[in-house]
Amino acid sequence: MAAHLVIAIDGPAASGKSSVARALARRLGFVYVNTGAMYRAITWLAVSKGVPTADTGRVQQLLHFTEITCGVADGESTILLDGVDPTPHLVGDEVNANVSAIATIPEVRRILTAKQRAYAGEHDIVMEGRDIGSAVFPETPYKFYIDASPEVRARRRASQGLQDSVAARDKVDSTRRTSPLVIAEDAHVIDSSNLTIDGVAGEIVGRLKLKGLVIGDR
Repeated sequence: MAAHLVIAIDGPAASGKSSVARALARRLGFVYVNTGAMYRAITWLAVSKGVPTADTGRVQQLLHFTEITCGVADGESTILLDGVDPTPHLVGDEVNANVSAIATIPEVRRILTAKQRAYAGEHDIVMEGRDIGSAVFPETPYKFYIDASPEVRARRRASQGLQDSVAARDKVDSTRRTSPLVIAEDAHVIDSSNLTIDGVAGEIVGRLKLKGLVIGDR
């Protein structure tokens, strides 16, 4: 059981969940945790070391010899790999092309899930990803699933300079054996196709109040 409040926000690629989660965390004064950045960081590590991301054994060995340090800076999660900040490299083409493969490796998910759960031991958090409500914090009563139409998501992806297919990414994320992308049974689903970031965050705040969470914009 988490020691602090956890708001779980899941959704597929380019649904707007990252922007919404960041805005919501700032609005509530919670720490924003970007789990996608964690998986991208491990992907960058493998790519930079010349380790094939499909080679589960070599990726696991690489992780065994890497110090992964997760922290908080300016209200947001951070990650260092052997003291190196991978942030400038997380949206590179090679990382984007390989992150789904890394995310299917059970040992990667086990290690990162433990670090994600550790955040709730120290902070009230808004955590976004693909398995937060279903696998990382299934006990939290505050679960939201952000979605958008395929056309809107494709446009958002392109505006980020990413040319991968959202349909292909969805298939990989939803069919992997370990912690697939699913909508938690008790999650509130929000379609962000025609909503602003603040609009979605506002709807979540309203739902949190209905659930009895005493909050005030900070």
